[in-house]
Amino acid sequence: MSKKGKSFLYNLKTFFLAIIAALTIRSFLFEPFSIPSGSMYPTLVVGDYLFVSKYSYGFSKHSFPFSLPIIPKRIFYASPKRGDVLVFKTPTDNKTDYVKRVIGIPGDKVKMIDNQIFLNDLKIERKKIKEDNYYDTYGRNIKVERYLEILPDGTNYEVYEFNEKMSVFDTNNFSEVLVPEDYFFVIGDNRDNSQDSRFIGGIPKDNLVGKASLVLLSFDSLKGSWWRVWTWFTALRKDRFFKSLLPNDGSK
Repeated sequence: MSKKGKSFLYNLKTFFLAIIAALTIRSFLFEPFSIPSGSMYPTLVVGDYLFVSKYSYGFSKHSFPFSLPIIPKRIFYASPKRGDVLVFKTPTDNKTDYVKRVIGIPGDKVKMIDNQIFLNDLKIERKKIKEDNYYDTYGRNIKVERYLEILPDGTNYEVYEFNEKMSVFDTNNFSEVLVPEDYFFVIGDNRDNSQDSRFIGGIPKDNLVGKASLVLLSFDSLKGSWWRVWTWFTALRKDRFFKSLLPNDGSK
């Protein structure tokens, strides 16, 4: 074989090895995701780019690109915990990625009365932090209240509540549900602007993709765009670089 032919084969081999390495990392370690909607404000904002841990809950067909059925059943399974920020395939089409927070695990009873969540007949503690502003996808400036929500084990995180009704749907109340075995009840932190278990039901174990663990960087599209390099410094949200998404455990 000529020197040119050997060089071509070497480059081809390197190319395929790089693809295999990238797919292995994406499928079994970490997968990058971007946040297109405001359903998880204030925890996640539009323009966040985050890493999702693919090994936290085990592996399934959803670990692979296009949900290829290479692994028909979930293996090395570990159950999500209350307070985890969870990425999953919505059960409405089993294709679209959603990100929400786990509130109820199998066996829990969950209900909401006037914005207050009750977990196993205990009202989840909330402490008001401050009044805040939230800009929705239509550019409307919505007044919200920012709360610290504290689960019974001390796990805590911040949520938004709108000061006025913005939807025809009742986002403040739902009747008690018992979370079935191998299902999870999830809610967005932006309580009045989230399509979650209040509307789409519980999330089956088989639909889990991974645990949102870290915001790598965040880009404000109102201040710049990726193709205009000179706007990057202004548009990058420096305070969100390497921001942890793990909820506080109550030890501090």
